[in-house]
Amino acid sequence: MGKSYKKFWKLGKKEFNTQIFDINKDDELIIREGNYQYNVFDLIKRFGSPMEIFMPFILEERLNHLFDIFSKRIKETKYRGKFYYHYPMKVNQNKEAVLPLVSEGAHLEVGSANELTLVKRLWESDSMHTKIRVLCNGPKTKAYVDLIFAMQEKGLRIVPIIEDLEELNLFKEFKGDLGIRINLETKVKSHWDKKFDRFGLSVDEIIELGKIRNLKILHYHIGSQIERGADIISAIKDAFKYYQKLALIHPSLDTIDIGGGFAVPYEKKSMYEIEGLSRSIINTLKKLSEKAELPHPNLIVEWGRYIVAPAQITVFKVVSGKKVPNKNRRWYVIDGSFMNDLLDTWALHQKWHIVPINHLSANKRNLVWLAGLSCDSDDAYTAGGGYILLPRLDDLDPGEDLFIATLDTGAYQDALASHHCLLSSPVKIVLQNGIVTIARKRESPEEIGKLFGW
Repeated sequence: MGKSYKKFWKLGKKEFNTQIFDINKDDELIIREGNYQYNVFDLIKRFGSPMEIFMPFILEERLNHLFDIFSKRIKETKYRGKFYYHYPMKVNQNKEAVLPLVSEGAHLEVGSANELTLVKRLWESDSMHTKIRVLCNGPKTKAYVDLIFAMQEKGLRIVPIIEDLEELNLFKEFKGDLGIRINLETKVKSHWDKKFDRFGLSVDEIIELGKIRNLKILHYHIGSQIERGADIISAIKDAFKYYQKLALIHPSLDTIDIGGGFAVPYEKKSMYEIEGLSRSIINTLKKLSEKAELPHPNLIVEWGRYIVAPAQITVFKVVSGKKVPNKNRRWYVIDGSFMNDLLDTWALHQKWHIVPINHLSANKRNLVWLAGLSCDSDDAYTAGGGYILLPRLDDLDPGEDLFIATLDTGAYQDALASHHCLLSSPVKIVLQNGIVTIARKRESPEEIGKLFGW
């Protein structure tokens, strides 16, 4: 019986990023970390809700799998370039996310002076290996530029990525490697569908610049949540045409950074997988470089969401329910907020994989829309106008509550979180090696008031 409910809720499946989830004999959601397991319902009793549960062991597993896959592809194709993973800190700057990735061999990418300041703290505390390389994207303010120069003087392997003509002048005296961002015209189907990209230089602008001292990396970014693996390959082919031209002028150029965009299956539909895409990427670069009679370029990827999103779930309690007029469904009101805690619900109309934490074997379920605790009509989740299935509240015992988990919330949601209606952020706990620790306590009304000057 338990197996059928696991299948219904799509748990324990690689294609849904739910390998670690299972159902215990009491019909409750559990998380498995090797031979350790955590009962989510028990964690709620201990720490309350709403709650974020962060799992660094998932980061480590996914990053090492990425390294293994590309190492295998490089070896089997006799590719002579190297593979590098740079973690974009904007995806999740929390210490519990960054430190495990650095520990497992990730390089870093920052997009602001403040993010680079965090790297500075790591560097000065001897918490980073000297081989770690940091790419600097984003608009270069004076504070940002000054810090880049200072960190280069301190021995950090830091590479500014030039995004406009003025930035190139700012780094004329820079002694280290440089990268340059190209604004590709490749069109892809993704969340990031901008007609005009304000980042990077056009092909003509880059060619007209002539020789750039110590140019090392050609970088581009074509989208977030790219829906088709073929689009990633098309962008590589387009970028290589310009890489080939630049390599003739710049002997130091030896690396292509394809940016981020590898999609996470939030909506749980058929998608490309890392095994097949990695083979296509390496085969494409090998074929193109050999045809152009160039050395195989090094490859950088910045797939932050792919690594981090599955490493967190967000837990809510259903506090009330009511019928939707003239609809065969109900509103379930949660004790958190989509606009505050899962902002992509509102900003990107993100679809989430939502499962109950208790009563997973309930046979009778309601068609449900979820509403947040703020007094804003946009604070809701309707699955894109559809519905989700959840156990009926009427079937619960007196005094019993229903809890739900939103999966894959590890990317961007913390950095974008807010305090609409002065609601508190969820308590945050970390699961690692069978140990549960608190990363962030739940805020009191007084603490939130201080943020707004009270």
